[in-house]
Amino acid sequence: MFLAILFLLPAAAPAEVKVTFHSRDLGATFPHAFVSLKGVVDATGETVDTAYGFTAKTLSPAILAGSVSGKVQVETQAYVRHSKRHFTVTLPDERYHALMAVVERWRNAAQPSYNLNRANCVHFVGELAQAVGLDVTFDPKLMKKPKSFLIAVKAGNEARVEPPLGEDGGTLTAAP
Repeated sequence: MFLAILFLLPAAAPAEVKVTFHSRDLGATFPHAFVSLKGVVDATGETVDTAYGFTAKTLSPAILAGSVSGKVQVETQAYVRHSKRHFTVTLPDERYHALMAVVERWRNAAQPSYNLNRANCVHFVGELAQAVGLDVTFDPKLMKKPKSFLIAVKAGNEARVEPPLGEDGGTLTAAP
């Protein structure tokens, strides 16, 4: 009887973290490419609900001339809400930790760390995509085009990506 009751109970959902890749159209706000993370780390039960991007510490014409001080920025819910969600990847714990190691490496990089041509938000998101197991080509023509870059990453990884998570944690219809 006891075993019969156990089979009727729903199984606990596995803990998992999902990373969604975002872009914003060019404008006055940076970064233009970033990720959001939502879920629970299986091994620790830690709840994750944050978003990371990489940007220059100060937005000025100096960005066009060479390297400037950069920072990993935690994005606000409003910033995330007004972005283009491209795709989501479900992360086992080891991939979550690999992604966070990349975030920390960029956060602790020697300054000046932001360079429009070699270390911008698109490069940051590309390295995060690699950390979660996606194939990424750093095509020089796309490194200043966050939306186009993420469309290319998605196209090269169709079997490994999911529709993007919506604001409520549910999936949206697939974005181009």
